[in-house]
Amino acid sequence: MKKLLVLALGAALAAPVAAQESKVNPEIWPSPTWPQQTDNAVEARIKALIAKMSVEEKVGQVVQADISAVTPEDVRTYHLGSVLNGGSSGPYGDDFALAPKWLQLADEFYEASIDKSGGRVGIPVIWGTDAVHGHSNIIGATLFPHNIGLGAMRDPDLIEKIAQATALEIRATGQEWTFAPTVTVPRDFRWGRAYEGYSSDPKLVASYVERMVRGLQGPGNGTNLLSGPYVIASTKHFLADGGTHEGRDQGDARISEAELRDVHGAPYIPAIEQGVATVMVSFSSWNGTKMTGHKGLLTDVLKDRMNFGGFLVSDWNAHGQVEGCTNASCPKAINAGLDIYMAPDSWKPLWNSLLAQVKSGEVPMARLDDAVARILRVKMRLGLFEAGKPSSRKYAGDWSLLGHADHRAIARDAVRKSLVLLKNSGSVLPVKAGAHVLVAGDAADDIGRQSGGWTLTWQGTDVTNANFPGATSIWKGLENAVTATGGSAELAPDGKFAKKPDVAIVVFGETPYAEFQGDLKTLQLRPELRKPYETMKALKAQGIPVVAVMVTGRPLFMNPELNVADAFVVAWLPGSEGAGIADLLVQRRDRRAPYDFVGKLPAAWPATARADGPVLFPFGHGLTLAGGAMPWKPLSEESGVADEDAGNVYFANGVPSASWSLQVLGGTGDSTRITAVPADAASGRVRVTAVNHVVQEGARRFAIASGPADVALATQAPLDLTREVNGDVLLVATMRVDAKPAGSVQFRMGDAAVRATPIETAAPGEWTSYGVPLKCFAKGGANLGRVASPFTLRSEGAFTFSLARVALGNAADKVIACP
Repeated sequence: MKKLLVLALGAALAAPVAAQESKVNPEIWPSPTWPQQTDNAVEARIKALIAKMSVEEKVGQVVQADISAVTPEDVRTYHLGSVLNGGSSGPYGDDFALAPKWLQLADEFYEASIDKSGGRVGIPVIWGTDAVHGHSNIIGATLFPHNIGLGAMRDPDLIEKIAQATALEIRATGQEWTFAPTVTVPRDFRWGRAYEGYSSDPKLVASYVERMVRGLQGPGNGTNLLSGPYVIASTKHFLADGGTHEGRDQGDARISEAELRDVHGAPYIPAIEQGVATVMVSFSSWNGTKMTGHKGLLTDVLKDRMNFGGFLVSDWNAHGQVEGCTNASCPKAINAGLDIYMAPDSWKPLWNSLLAQVKSGEVPMARLDDAVARILRVKMRLGLFEAGKPSSRKYAGDWSLLGHADHRAIARDAVRKSLVLLKNSGSVLPVKAGAHVLVAGDAADDIGRQSGGWTLTWQGTDVTNANFPGATSIWKGLENAVTATGGSAELAPDGKFAKKPDVAIVVFGETPYAEFQGDLKTLQLRPELRKPYETMKALKAQGIPVVAVMVTGRPLFMNPELNVADAFVVAWLPGSEGAGIADLLVQRRDRRAPYDFVGKLPAAWPATARADGPVLFPFGHGLTLAGGAMPWKPLSEESGVADEDAGNVYFANGVPSASWSLQVLGGTGDSTRITAVPADAASGRVRVTAVNHVVQEGARRFAIASGPADVALATQAPLDLTREVNGDVLLVATMRVDAKPAGSVQFRMGDAAVRATPIETAAPGEWTSYGVPLKCFAKGGANLGRVASPFTLRSEGAFTFSLARVALGNAADKVIACP
């Protein structure tokens, strides 16, 4: 799902690629057993309720709104059957609302929904939430490792315990439904949601699904779930979201029906046999047909052939991408078998259009009644009609459940079991008792970074350690473990220590991201995230052993880092219990390591940055300390690709990318294209020379004697950046202030300007990446659908700076806020 910024994607960004639905053969699909037995009394009750309901009430049951765009009064007026909170939606407009506010709003929605005045039937509402690695929208909740880390631990028993703990924490704040587990089988790890999948191996994924669903919902044949410690689950995203072409989010899986069934359909068999209450339908397509409008897969296969007896819910406004549909109108989706439209901010026009389509017969009443019956059946399985308001239910308001010590212990165990040791070439591990340990790297003391996306906010960004009470950063876990042995620890992210350490632990890797924004062109870290590599090299040059700890949502090309480190540990996205890492790295006072590495790769590790390139470490690889040091043969450090993100890099290594030009404008309409250096521009007021950055002459220095003057990158083929602006992407400029500006400095795009105050106040001499959210330019009036010059730096006065790189990205040393 998405937060509100992505509401406008709709049909405009997803033009149909096929006019005819891709065909399926239901007879070749498996036919698992649905465990919920038909209860004649329940069926009679459902039939009686439907008979009493008006068309308006029925339509309300199949429309779901986001809490940022709906009020309790709306729920009452439009008879809405469900609400959700998107990745960055919190009660009363507060993304960081504390737990009591969540329960308070749950009560308000419930009370509005059961109003029977004016002849209403009063069906209780249900609230869905993205509790995908713990109750991850709630401050103070336990955050478990993301699914890819859980896949590394190979422990179905622990999976069930994680689900049970998550369900209890959800119940504390009054919700009844989690949009989990994700049972995708990622095949191309350029996909930004790959970390939501347990593994690239469908058998491993399938082995976890039954246990996760059972932990959340209880026994597959269970009823009256709210009387116990349960919530309803949702397997997602049906189908093949992990198999899209080039790993593109919301893309097209161009695969055979056999692969669709045997790889991506495999996890749905144990989910159905365990009675998963809901299935979320994918944004993506199969061979050109959007899943949300695919009757063959939704009805003929999933409901009829595979005997799924729950209800289907779409992803965030996914119906708007179906051929012939918009966010405001899509009869094709419900006619294909969808039961609930997730229409976060488009719910009201959708409600109106659907009402008219039912009355006209375009949507048959029988199909609407079937959808409503499925929804009511799940609500009755919950025991929702008898449970009372959320705050009156068992476990509600018990804030001790959030981050409970037992739950944190489960999460810490999961962290320990998920770590994968890729290199152990010496005796550096475990770190000896009494040692002085340097902890370096930009991810060492950042709980948001180690928790990844879907953590308090949609992309997992804009958070600090203060937002995670009770959690432990990797640094704090290491410090506590080292000092417990009689040793000492020093935190220095840049590796510049006060006392020479016996060993350095460098924590580095990806920054948080979620769907859409996390897509990569190649399998490697963006350049702005590779500073810790230089730190490792500097430490090794001083004779200091280095342990590399990588925080990541996916396997990436890491040959240079693997070569330089003495030991290399993949920590994935461990969540709130960073101490689990220290449990394996640091020796106890009695000189024994309390645990050994048991984690195995959930997917192959690449030898290059090419998605289809050779494998360095196969699926299932993982070393142990007990196995001793392993000899290391230096790896090739050639990435195998021309550029890590070629389509989104406009300037690098001192030159513009192909089809781009570097220009200097003097403010009077004059323009000088810089093709060689040294060069003069703006009637001699600007001198352009080469300077070194990473490589020889890897940057350009602009000495502006007087302003105004612009340094710009331009192309003859304007860009469409509307997709990127919806994903909170940054324009990132890596530069160095060489002499402070005498006037204001702005980043400009079209008619929009953003004051670059951090540049104006920066100390000269430091290379820094400055990021401006594209949405800032959009708010300023820039046409992001047609951008001829995405980067212009304007100096109103004298200013000398060096520019190394300009690109789109999701991280920067300093992010410049919108005006």
